[in-house]
Amino acid sequence: MSAPSDSVTVVVASMDRREELLASLPRHLAQGLRVLLVDNGSRDGTVEAVRAALPQVEVVPLPANRGAAARTLGVERASTPYVAFADDDSWWAPGSLEHAAELLDAHPRAGLLTARILVGEAERPDPFNDVLAAAPLGTEPDLPGPSTLGFIACAAVVRRSAFLAVGGFDDVVVFPGEEERVALDLARDGWGSAYVPELVVHHHPKKSASRDTDERRRTRITRSALLTALMRRPWPVVAARTARAWRAGGPERAALVPALRDAPRALRARRVVPPPLEAVARSLGQ
Repeated sequence: MSAPSDSVTVVVASMDRREELLASLPRHLAQGLRVLLVDNGSRDGTVEAVRAALPQVEVVPLPANRGAAARTLGVERASTPYVAFADDDSWWAPGSLEHAAELLDAHPRAGLLTARILVGEAERPDPFNDVLAAAPLGTEPDLPGPSTLGFIACAAVVRRSAFLAVGGFDDVVVFPGEEERVALDLARDGWGSAYVPELVVHHHPKKSASRDTDERRRTRITRSALLTALMRRPWPVVAARTARAWRAGGPERAALVPALRDAPRALRARRVVPPPLEAVARSLGQ
């Protein structure tokens, strides 16, 4: 069996989260994994601290915050066939990525695998686990688990070639909510995505000054949903999401302004998914 670093690279994108990174990155290094950190213009000394304390980590400093698109830059630099994403406050359980590589080797149509997420010291299962385990799309025979049309980035391991072929995470949606467009594009191009609960990710989010407030996060998620609809969904979905944001008021309505500002870029990238895939998305309430 090849070493984990021969098959999987862990890509982390972060900004101003030095202490979290110094705690989480060693957990991946201890498993013999290659780790690549793309720094989104941190001003807290992250780049210097990680290079000094963890020289095994490849650090790619960016001059400004690129959001989730920084992960795409990391995938481009990776040389392994598979790439796992992690946040600065998350890490893959020992053995999970070795197993993920074995599954991707054995299932050549699989473009993305999603892991089970355990949250905090209490290891509380993330509610999204149950959504995926319910298998509303069934389980296809050539995939290692229930089919999915959505994922959480820090719990995903991708086939590098498939991820890059669909453009990876982009500069339009930015973050958060960047996963929807990628999931749609993978499915459009014939790649399968599956939930594999034997793969485990630990996620220990903490409140900090560098994190969004709940209200700002709701605004940004709504903005991402609107822009993703402009890029990939039929006009009735765009209209429905816009109307829902307006009716909701508050942070959701506030998202209409930045979404309108970035709408021209989204429209230039517009490529509506085919009707069968749209029907699947609607069946999931997306």
